[in-house]
Amino acid sequence: MQKSMIKRFAEVGAVLASVALMAGCTAKAQSKGNTATGSTIKVGVNIELSGVGGGYGEQVNNGIDLAVSRINKAGGFKVNGKTYKFKTITKDNKTATSTAASVAADLADNSKVSALIGPATTGAATAALSNATKAQVAQISPSATAPAYTEQKSGKVQPYAFRTAFTDDFQGTQAAKFVENNLKAKKVAILADNSNDYGKGLAAAFKKEYKGDVVSTQYFQAGDKDFNAVLTTLKNKGFDALYIPGYYTEIGLIIKQARQMGINTPIVGGDGMMDPSLTKIAGAKNVTNVYYTTPFSTLSAKSDKTVADFMSAYKAKHHTTASAFNALGYDSVYLLKQAIQDAKSTNSVDIAKALGKVKNLKGVTGTMTIDAKHNPEKTISVEKLVNGKAVSATVIK
Repeated sequence: MQKSMIKRFAEVGAVLASVALMAGCTAKAQSKGNTATGSTIKVGVNIELSGVGGGYGEQVNNGIDLAVSRINKAGGFKVNGKTYKFKTITKDNKTATSTAASVAADLADNSKVSALIGPATTGAATAALSNATKAQVAQISPSATAPAYTEQKSGKVQPYAFRTAFTDDFQGTQAAKFVENNLKAKKVAILADNSNDYGKGLAAAFKKEYKGDVVSTQYFQAGDKDFNAVLTTLKNKGFDALYIPGYYTEIGLIIKQARQMGINTPIVGGDGMMDPSLTKIAGAKNVTNVYYTTPFSTLSAKSDKTVADFMSAYKAKHHTTASAFNALGYDSVYLLKQAIQDAKSTNSVDIAKALGKVKNLKGVTGTMTIDAKHNPEKTISVEKLVNGKAVSATVIK
């Protein structure tokens, strides 16, 4: 009898242990990623508020702030019949890759955010992605442009990486088409920033697409101040347009020195030129016959009610005219909101899956569909500057 009872208790114990193990596994499966508690969905904003990318990050953050405040002021939004509002937890990554990585871990692991927005720069965004992926929290970068940001080395898509900006190769390709088809330039000189993937990526894509003659390709480094020697070399080559992929800090000086030595041909660049400081550095009169590719044109407010509404709201809140980086930050929030509603869940894993399936979302930077590489499919514009001000925008589909 005693042995029989012991055996029976052992059998019952084994069954209970098995049930407990299964319950534990189920609980573990359900706890993947982060899920909102209460009626607030926490969003981590890992952004450059200082350092060399501080100018871009601050603009992106202002756009994020406007979108969140408008959504919450309107009463939030429903997920499975329950109303939620956003709560942003913002941390400065100082445009440092190590800081960006630690901020991502802190926001995902300690703050338990359901999604991350930022970083703004490619280097910081790429550095932060590993920790976001480990925590199974989607990371939406408003302005990381290197193609590799959303791709693994194997070529497969990064499951938790998304963006609202164009990739470098897309920008460079479209710039080449514009130079060839719209400016009718048969000869082009290229002066590219060789100190980062952004400048090199745009230059490579431009050269691959452009059907005319690239008479010379020269390079500069971030922080360079005197471009007279290289501009003189290029001037002697003879060209119909000058393509300068890089950032406004150096491009402003290049434009100024080029115009001073009599180079009056069109100058074309990428979205790294999109900053009011470009005109301050170059001088307004020199920023004429200058073009750049952009995901957002303020001029489209004349024909697009969504853009007009955004610009009006932005000016009312921040007392200045909205920029492309403001618009990209703003659209990142609405992309996230759409994914949460499509997923019918506040769980970060579910949100990431839904982000990859968003289609035809009307944003201020265009109508977005997220493709298989987690990049946005939408139109691109080329703005023309005269005396430092945008006077026209050409839409390239």
